[in-house]
Amino acid sequence: MFLAFDLALWHESIHAVGPGISTLLNSLQIFFLSAIGVFFFNERLSGLKKAGLISAVAGVAMIAGAEFGYNGNAVWGFVSGLVSGLMLALSMVFVRKTHEIEPVALFPSMMILSLGGAVSLVVPALLMDGGALYPTTWKDAGLVLVYGVVMQCFAWAMVAYAIPLLSLSLTGLLLLSEPVAALFIDYFGLGKPIDGVQWAGVVLTLSAIYLGSRKQQS
Repeated sequence: MFLAFDLALWHESIHAVGPGISTLLNSLQIFFLSAIGVFFFNERLSGLKKAGLISAVAGVAMIAGAEFGYNGNAVWGFVSGLVSGLMLALSMVFVRKTHEIEPVALFPSMMILSLGGAVSLVVPALLMDGGALYPTTWKDAGLVLVYGVVMQCFAWAMVAYAIPLLSLSLTGLLLLSEPVAALFIDYFGLGKPIDGVQWAGVVLTLSAIYLGSRKQQS
């Protein structure tokens, strides 16, 4: 369920502010993971993570400033992007806890996640997008199929495989490559306007995510 709402809200954010910024916001899940560790697993928030959190807030503020000036959907884009990060963090925690209780085969677990996610989104989909539930052309249907099978099921199967083998922080760090690629595609491929202040905010936010993903050295 959490993964389904993560993807749904992430797509809402993509429509509102573009894939680059939305993916960057989604990648802030590392700080939600840190908060979950502090409040529910009695972990301590290291100095690196504190510095990363402060830098992330500053970076997102720099990115948001210009976006709010010309994009009427910016508020919803930022809110949905951040909440999608929370949903992603929760899904990663539950996948990890499931494997701690008992090793689960990869493909059956992904099938259960996908089916459960699809069922959990039936009511929101009917209420919010009831008139556009299905693709209207064969081309659209093919693109949706490729996106679902290759870019979601296959990619998330690899993530689910990696989560039990790595720490949550390292998993979040490896996923940092996603917003970097999305930002370059957004700017160079889709013509998204990103000014100098926003690029500085992007660099600051990516650096913050890196700091938040590192372990405190003893």
